[in-house]
Amino acid sequence: MLSNSAIKLRALEPDDLDFLFSIENQTQYWHLSDTLQPFSKHILQQYLDQAHLDIYEAKQLRLVIANQKDNPLGLIDLYDFNPKHKRAGLGIILHQNYQGKGFGKTAINLMLNYAFDTLDLHQVHVTINSENINSIKLFELLGFQLIGEQKDWNYSNGNYYSQYFYQKINHVH
Repeated sequence: MLSNSAIKLRALEPDDLDFLFSIENQTQYWHLSDTLQPFSKHILQQYLDQAHLDIYEAKQLRLVIANQKDNPLGLIDLYDFNPKHKRAGLGIILHQNYQGKGFGKTAINLMLNYAFDTLDLHQVHVTINSENINSIKLFELLGFQLIGEQKDWNYSNGNYYSQYFYQKINHVH
C-alpha cells in the first residue's frame, strides 16, 4: 500500500541520519517549518530514536520517500494528527535533484491512500506559501481545494508572504 513501481514510503531508519541532516539544514527550506537555526546530528539522532512512536501517541508520522533501490529522495509527514476530528496536516519535501519528476505527486497519493483508508481520516490539509506556485499547482491537481488565505502570515528575507490553506475531503464516508 505504501509503494508502487517507482517509489515507496518507509519508516525512518538509523541510516537516514545523514540524509535527514542534509534536508533539515538547508536554509532555503527553513521557512517551511519556521526553523531559525541548524539541527545538530545529536538532536536528529534523538528524533530518530523516537520515530518508532505510534501516530496516535506522537500525533505525527514522518516517512522517507525512497526509490525502489531504497535511496532516499525526500520526506513526507502527517502532522497535527487528530483522531477525534479525523484530520491531519500533510507536508512534503523532496531533495532538489528529485523535484519535478513526479515523485512528489506519487508520494502524496500514497500518503493520502494511507490517511483515508488506513487511518480513516475525513480530511487532510496543507499550508502553502503564496509564492510556491509549483506546490499550489500540484495540490490543486491532486484535488485539494483552497479554503482560505492568511495574509502576510510569514516573514522571510525582508518580505511578508501570505499563506494558503488547502484541504482535501474524503467523500467516501
